[in-house]
Amino acid sequence: MPLSKSPAPPSNTHLTHYKTLGLLLTLYLAQGLPAGFITQALPAILREYKVSLVAIGWSGLILVPWGLKFLWATVVDGYYSQKIGRAKSWILPMQGLSIVILVAVAFFEPHNLAQTSSVMRLYGMLFTLSLIGATHDVATDGLATRLLKTAMAPKEPLTHDMPAPDSVTQTTNHHHRQSQGNAVQVIGYRLGLIVGGGVLLMLLQQWGWRNSFLAMAALVAMNTVPIVFFKEHTHTSVIPSKKQVQSVKSGSFKALKNYLSHHYQYFWSSREMLAWLGVLLTYKIADGISSGMVKPMMVDVGINLQQIGFWATILGSAASVAGAGVATILMKRLTRFTSLLYFNLAQALTTGLYGLVAYGFYHQFLTDFLWLYAVNALEHFCASLALIAMLTTIMHYSRPANAGSDFTVQVCLLTVLGGSAHFASGYMAHFLGYQWHFWVSMLIGFVCLVPIIYWHKLQNNEK
Repeated sequence: MPLSKSPAPPSNTHLTHYKTLGLLLTLYLAQGLPAGFITQALPAILREYKVSLVAIGWSGLILVPWGLKFLWATVVDGYYSQKIGRAKSWILPMQGLSIVILVAVAFFEPHNLAQTSSVMRLYGMLFTLSLIGATHDVATDGLATRLLKTAMAPKEPLTHDMPAPDSVTQTTNHHHRQSQGNAVQVIGYRLGLIVGGGVLLMLLQQWGWRNSFLAMAALVAMNTVPIVFFKEHTHTSVIPSKKQVQSVKSGSFKALKNYLSHHYQYFWSSREMLAWLGVLLTYKIADGISSGMVKPMMVDVGINLQQIGFWATILGSAASVAGAGVATILMKRLTRFTSLLYFNLAQALTTGLYGLVAYGFYHQFLTDFLWLYAVNALEHFCASLALIAMLTTIMHYSRPANAGSDFTVQVCLLTVLGGSAHFASGYMAHFLGYQWHFWVSMLIGFVCLVPIIYWHKLQNNEK
């Protein structure tokens, strides 16, 4: 009797694919841990300690490095140790510095947050942590783009030319693997947000401030192990010339303009690319206005930090993970334009639901917090759909040889106006009240769909 054939082992390509996804998961998880505290836990903690909405809005200053990281992205892309690796040369020290800052935050006294000077000290430490995280992100995004765009699709020509226009159907294996990789990035980052934001809020009362942050530092250290043993392939570097670097150091505005033009003129090389810049600049405005006031609203309606940690942050982040998985499946059949348009529309609509819930609590015909938790989960789900669509398109417009800087400058443009809108959010919520704050955010989200439609129109015209 003939023996039955055993299942064939996975190919080297599949093994490489899974190892790549695993590595990216750990890197974005380590990045998401401190970011989870800054973006998810901090607003609730500040409001719990009676910090004003205006001051909470100004916490957006902490995120400024994420909007300016393109200024040093070419340095991260171009200067590194061949022995250590192009991305590892930056990722390893940045994760080490993150651990140091988290330990410093662990010894901060949170009961002093009633004092403005104490708030500023905390903001200063977190700004440093944000600067480290932004630099880490440049190297990590570059590594992810190179791995997903070249190692996974070796037959793709590695040129400096602009990518081909979007095709009518997006069902190729290469496109699917990019969306898979982007989904893993979002999942890893969201898991970091769950632990750094939700779990931290739940544990603060039981473990105390110091032990909670020391535990977070230990988790970052654990997630550093995979990148230590990762052997990075050699890629062509894009090193600024000595003359360019000296010109920028001289402080000349013209020299800086020439330096940026040398590296980024690709992004205004055609009408399509200019239209894409418009999409990048407006895509996160509505989210920037609305997101910073969700946790303070929860505190003000009577939800405690432990409930926020579980029902809002953990459930919301879990919904984001689900959204990333669903986006990966949907984008096997949807074009980039369809994904960007409808996913962003869905996020705008769910932002408006926050205003409806706030109206219900204000007029006391809603008393069950589950309504707020459900809207929060739905908004996170839709936001994750929109983010996967955006990251996949950003990767499409990133040239392999300039992967880190191209990806970085696009992500920076996402945060420029979105981060600026965060400053306004505290003033808007203070003067308009929560319900009108979120309804205005929804209307702005509708307006921000126009640049997406215009970009798609130019794509069709230039085909």
